[in-house]
Amino acid sequence: MNTDIQTWQQDLPHGITLSCRASGETGRPVLLFLHGFPEGAWVWDPLLRHFSLPENGAYRCVAPNLRGYERSSAPEDVKAYRAKHLVQDILALIDAVCGPQALAALVAHDWGGAVAWNLANQHPERLRQLIIINSPHPGPLLQALQHDPAQQAASAYMNFLVQPEAAALLAANDFERLLGFLTGEDTSLMSLTAAPDTAPRPDWLTTEVQGKYREVWQHGLQGGLNYYRASPLRPATASDPGASAIQIPKEALRIDVPTLLLWALDDVALLPCLTEGLDVHIAQLKRVSIEKATHWVVHEQPQRVMAEIRDFLPQP
Repeated sequence: MNTDIQTWQQDLPHGITLSCRASGETGRPVLLFLHGFPEGAWVWDPLLRHFSLPENGAYRCVAPNLRGYERSSAPEDVKAYRAKHLVQDILALIDAVCGPQALAALVAHDWGGAVAWNLANQHPERLRQLIIINSPHPGPLLQALQHDPAQQAASAYMNFLVQPEAAALLAANDFERLLGFLTGEDTSLMSLTAAPDTAPRPDWLTTEVQGKYREVWQHGLQGGLNYYRASPLRPATASDPGASAIQIPKEALRIDVPTLLLWALDDVALLPCLTEGLDVHIAQLKRVSIEKATHWVVHEQPQRVMAEIRDFLPQP
């Protein structure tokens, strides 16, 4: 069994190219992993290797860099980052790596989860299971952004990330402020004019890991920021109605595939209230809370994350 990480550029029929990483033999059932902001496909490498092993299912594990990231296509038009285009990318990638077969599971975090919720709603036949890590279902997210002051405050950084100068400010001083975003406690992104972050780096944010992040960011930040600019799901401001002007039909919130939701409870941006009321939308839901973990739980507790996923998947 080959557990080395393979990389390639996957050309999609609609003109987008996704840079991809994978482990495991082709022809096996596929696990597809979608990253979030400000990350890249490489964050899934330990899971790609783990789940490609025979004792863990012998899957073909694939992780693309989403459009706008690393060497994937990065259209300049903000409209190119609307959900329908992001879903189109992943559907085409599923066709490329699975053929007519469905994914064994779609695993996603943060913005990757936003894409995954939409795909599972619109095309449930393309996956057998859905696994979400700290990425809010759009139903509770919309309600919280409209009515929950605590979540509105926690999401206020979104209104700074859509500003024209955000990319330049985040890239300044060798991405100092963006690295601060990864501490799990930093609030420097709440005001892009704040002093640079001086909080101690968490143990997992080693020099090597920082280098891997910088390598992705060197390709540009605007693509990742365009996800925020293209979505109205952010707190309302005096000049931007944001989520207050949005309604989502109930049928667009329905998830009919078996779903595992892993939620790190110390996420300062996505509060536990976002896990409430999901039974209305998800027919088969297993919800697991992870204590003493932040938004970056895949880095902080990889063994716990892998164990929960393995328990949810069909046993090999």
